[in-house]
Amino acid sequence: MIELKTAAGIAAMRASGRVTAQALAAVREAAVPGARPVDLDEIAAKVVADAGGRALFLGYRPTPGTGPFPGVTCISVNDAVVHGIPGTRPLADGDLVSVDCGTDLDGWCSDAAISFVVGTADPADRALIGTTTAALEAGIAAARPGARIGDVAAAIGRVGRTAGHGILADHGGHGIGRAMHEPPSVPNEGRPGRGMVLRPGLVLAIEPMFLAGGCDGYRPDPDGWTLRTADGSRAAHVEHTVAVTEDGPVVLTLP
Repeated sequence: MIELKTAAGIAAMRASGRVTAQALAAVREAAVPGARPVDLDEIAAKVVADAGGRALFLGYRPTPGTGPFPGVTCISVNDAVVHGIPGTRPLADGDLVSVDCGTDLDGWCSDAAISFVVGTADPADRALIGTTTAALEAGIAAARPGARIGDVAAAIGRVGRTAGHGILADHGGHGIGRAMHEPPSVPNEGRPGRGMVLRPGLVLAIEPMFLAGGCDGYRPDPDGWTLRTADGSRAAHVEHTVAVTEDGPVVLTLP
């Protein structure tokens, strides 16, 4: 069942989203060459805890056969697209890093992700991140009352395909509210005019995941979580929690 949030619910999700945004900002500031992802994860954990929130990812198990996720954040480096477990290998100058974080504050969830380069950025990495961000903005702009899920998906996919990037197969955004993952699914590619009609009160986590090499495939790491590009190319992932309102889309995961 899809729950349409009231104005009060959306306000509560904005408060949750502010915590998520602050955690991501703190991680971004600390992500310098030599920093360890596991230490960056502890920084995010402190931000969430100090705000009175609960880290959504920590202990998360999507299926009974999957081990609990061990981090507060997903930190994916270079060819890792999503779901990277924060590890002890220090970040190097030029690494492309994607950080995903979620918060439950007073029973309301938020989810967001950022991608950036540590230290000196290769122009190709800057372009990849810029394109992925532009796709997120296009998807958000399409999330208006009366539009359809396919309009959001098509807006995202059009930006990525035009730039020649791959789109992570079988993964995309989702509804969000009292739980991290709620219906509907929000693909990162699709046909406009198809799918569920968007109504005020619907809240979506919109999250493009683009692969620089143009291939859509991926391979899982032995850890059971990290997904890497099949061709070894770099990837970027950005995300916002977005409410559909009478006045248009409203981003809830801003500082």
